[in-house]
Amino acid sequence: MGKDYYNVLGIAKDVSEDEIKKAYRKQALRFHPDKNKSPGAEDKFKEIAEAYDVLSDAKKREIYDRYGEEGLKGPDNAAGHSGPNFSYTFNGDPHAIFAEFFGGRSPFEHFFSQNGEEDMDINDPFSAFGVGGIGGFHRSYKFPQGNLHTQGKKKDPPVLHELNLSLEEVFSGCTKKMKISRKRLSPDGCTMRTEDKILTVDIKRGWKEGTKITFPREGDQTPTNIPADVVFVVKDKPHPVFKREGSDIVYPAKITLKEALCGCTIKAPTLDGRTITVTSKDVVKPGMKKRIVGEGLPLSKCPTKRGDMILDFSVRFPDKLGQSTRDALEQILPV
Repeated sequence: MGKDYYNVLGIAKDVSEDEIKKAYRKQALRFHPDKNKSPGAEDKFKEIAEAYDVLSDAKKREIYDRYGEEGLKGPDNAAGHSGPNFSYTFNGDPHAIFAEFFGGRSPFEHFFSQNGEEDMDINDPFSAFGVGGIGGFHRSYKFPQGNLHTQGKKKDPPVLHELNLSLEEVFSGCTKKMKISRKRLSPDGCTMRTEDKILTVDIKRGWKEGTKITFPREGDQTPTNIPADVVFVVKDKPHPVFKREGSDIVYPAKITLKEALCGCTIKAPTLDGRTITVTSKDVVKPGMKKRIVGEGLPLSKCPTKRGDMILDFSVRFPDKLGQSTRDALEQILPV
């Protein structure tokens, strides 16, 4: 079934962008671990950030509404349905999303400590402000979209990185640790520092070239921008033996002219270390192909099934023939 992001934020499916922001504001303040010490608050806080990250993005929301979490999170998970080459993974920092939304790492210091009260009704994050509401505003006051610190800022375009994978890694699946260098705002909110961060990418079996893995808002941060998403795009490494065609792999089967005419036996390697023996008694013509079912890569949408291995025959002709061989062939070979 997957996660119900609308339920996480406590909203209906047809709500506006404004309502999504209001719901995130309420739920994030309610479950922020700085104030909510109940078990599971940290996990709930992260879940709320993920829900907001998806529903506040028009493209992600559209895919989620059509295909659910399975379709959103990759071409493998949607039972054959997903956006083209779209694979979303939430690897963002819920505290960073919170800070960007409210304009500070911990707005509680600014909002909640003014009256000296440490305790608050966690079900009503605005109760600590009393009747007047936040900063003296009445509760009926409508906050502007976003917040004062992000208004007027534009989000930078995605930062793309190639994620080079060998066919063996695509065959088995693996985990990649990708190091990025980015600019971050210092605590003073003005100066910047450069920092390295390790992003973890879980490679699923059968991923196709062009699959995208998105890390929201992990790009450079400045006083005037919203950090870009960092996107890794899967690219196949050249393989010393095979060539990839979708979920099929092509093996170049080189045989002699004698083998092409009289029959041959091919010992083809596989991606999991086995050897397949294929015998042919037919005449093999240059460019002929033979398909071995189920010996290719896992299917991206159904990793329990596999593509095929294709033997691509090429015939090695002799560089020259002696006269006696020519005479014999003229007598033996058909016209």
